[in-house]
Amino acid sequence: MTNAVQNLGFPQPPGFWYDGAWRSGDQITLDITDPGLLYGATLFSTLRMYDGLDDPRTAWRAHRSRLSQSLKSFDWVMPDWARVELGVQQVAAGYPVVRVTLFPDGREWIMGRALPQDLIQRQQQGITAWVMDQAVGARSLPQHKTGNYLTPWFGLQNAQAQGAQETILVDAQGNWRETCTGSLWGWSDGIWYTPTLQSGILPGITRDRLIQGFRCHNKKVLECAWDQRLIGRFTIVAYSNCVVEVVPIRTILRKSETLKYQFQSDVLQELFAALVSGHSQMS
Repeated sequence: MTNAVQNLGFPQPPGFWYDGAWRSGDQITLDITDPGLLYGATLFSTLRMYDGLDDPRTAWRAHRSRLSQSLKSFDWVMPDWARVELGVQQVAAGYPVVRVTLFPDGREWIMGRALPQDLIQRQQQGITAWVMDQAVGARSLPQHKTGNYLTPWFGLQNAQAQGAQETILVDAQGNWRETCTGSLWGWSDGIWYTPTLQSGILPGITRDRLIQGFRCHNKKVLECAWDQRLIGRFTIVAYSNCVVEVVPIRTILRKSETLKYQFQSDVLQELFAALVSGHSQMS
């Protein structure tokens, strides 16, 4: 496992970056007709800062590329990327996690936050996840990371009410797609599985790097739909994203049953090793 560089100095005073300038405090002013406010019409990407934007673990080029592709798909205004990068660097002076939000007219809003305080514990001991009801189990425009994140937010609120830390989103047939914040991984009989992009999931940056890392280690990984038959074969389940890297899921709550999985094994370490290799392959 890798650790983010902890920057202790904040820009003066603490705040955020918006529309080309550093802003103090924790309040932002938007027009009441702004589509970002009314409809969640924004795009965002969240990155974990390591040793600057050029560090392959930060994966800034991948984040920028994904945002650019979505902007082109929506025919939105491309931002001033030099200004965006300046804002990211300003925010990263005080926070290890940076969220870049882009508006349809090219404005940028960049804010930071801390890593989860119990991240190491989660990586070592695993978490509990809750399977969301299929009637509300899909993100809006799932192949893009838009600001309309009501389904994941709603799912996390319900998961926490169940004593869980993550939610698994499903499709109309009950197939598992992804978690509210990351990509799913399952292991069975020497093979790693992850839901296919055709399942209607986000093309995760860490997901891509893990796949590359597995190939580098000559490990078999299959992208496919996660139906109930396949799910029943898994002995290890985990999820990944750019902030937490890889976290095992030791318990899954599903309707009236509780599923248990291994969370301490040599096989699980293959995920962490694949991520390291994936970073080097994509640098």
